[in-house]
Amino acid sequence: MFPNLFRPRLRRAAADYERGFVAAVRLAEASARNPGMERLIAIFWVVIAVKCVLVWWLIRHYHVPFHPMWVVAPTLLFAAVCTAVYAWRD
Repeated sequence: MFPNLFRPRLRRAAADYERGFVAAVRLAEASARNPGMERLIAIFWVVIAVKCVLVWWLIRHYHVPFHPMWVVAPTLLFAAVCTAVYAWRD
């Protein structure tokens, strides 16, 4: 844009405009899954499930004055986000 301010009478050929567009897109192959990381994620989901059940029981057993979902929901949400980030990383 700025070069056109200094040389307004010069015109570019139509072929120059065609070179400015994307001719092809090449995608790299998706990275392979890491079985160790997927096993670790599965283990952490089991730990999260145990934690959620334990928190739910403790809050009900000791009559804590708030609903257990205030603890369980963010835990599950953040775990789901982390799992989704790993699953859709490519």
